[in-house]
Amino acid sequence: MEADFIQARSLTKAYQTDADAEVRALDTVDIDIETGEFTILMGSSGSGKSTLLYLLSGLERPTDGEIHFEGQRVDELDETQLSLLRRRGFGFVFQAINLIPHLTLLENVTVPGYLVQKDRAEVARRAQSLLDDFGVGQLAGRLPSQCSGGEQQRAAIARALINSPRAVLADEPTGALNSSAGRAVLEALQRINEEGQCVIMATHEVRAACYGTRVLFLRDGQVQSEYRHEPGSDIQAREEPLLAWLTSQGW
Repeated sequence: MEADFIQARSLTKAYQTDADAEVRALDTVDIDIETGEFTILMGSSGSGKSTLLYLLSGLERPTDGEIHFEGQRVDELDETQLSLLRRRGFGFVFQAINLIPHLTLLENVTVPGYLVQKDRAEVARRAQSLLDDFGVGQLAGRLPSQCSGGEQQRAAIARALINSPRAVLADEPTGALNSSAGRAVLEALQRINEEGQCVIMATHEVRAACYGTRVLFLRDGQVQSEYRHEPGSDIQAREEPLLAWLTSQGW
C-alpha cells in the first residue's frame, strides 16, 4: 500500500459558542491513511470523529492545520476546486442515506455520474451493474420509499462508487438500520475494501468497527490511540479483543 494517501497535520476545528467561548471539536490531530485501508473512527458523541471525517474530505474547512490528499493540499483549495475534488475523489455514505425521494434507485445512482461523465448510457450501465453487485439490482426502478432502509443504504453505496472515487467516507452508515440490514451494508463496505477501495468510517458500534483493518479512538478532539485487527481473522473473533482494547482506552 502507498503511504500518505491522505495526510493531516496539526488539524484543528474550533467553534465559537454563544458565550463567545472557543470549543475545539478537533485539536491538533496528526493522521496518515494509506491506500486500500479500511480505517474506523471511534469515540463517544462529541469526540470529533465525524468532524475529522468531514475535514478530510473537504466538506468542512479546518480552523488550522494541513490536509493532503494524494499530495494535493486540500485546505488551500477554493470552493470550486473543492467541489471538483469531492465529485471525483470521494464517495459519501451517510446515516440519513439522503436518496432523492422522487427518483428511482437507478436514477439516484446515476445523478452524480452525470455531473462528471458525458456518456449517459455508460453511466446508466455502470449504475445498474453496481446495484446488481450490492444485491438490489432488481429494485432499480423503485422509489426509495418502496425499499427497506438496508436496500436504500446499499443503493447509497452504489451511488458513492459511481464516479470510481479514490476513497469512500461513511458516517454511521448502519446507525438507523436493524442488525441484518446493517450487516449487509458492512459486508458491502468490506467487500469493496478487499477489492482495493479505501474506506473511512465513523461509528460508535463495536461490531461495525470489526469490519475495518484498523481503529482510531478519539477523545476530546484528539486521536488517543490506534488498534489493528489481526490480519485474516474473522469478524466474530475480532469483537472480544477490540472491546477489551476499547475498554482499556476508557470506552
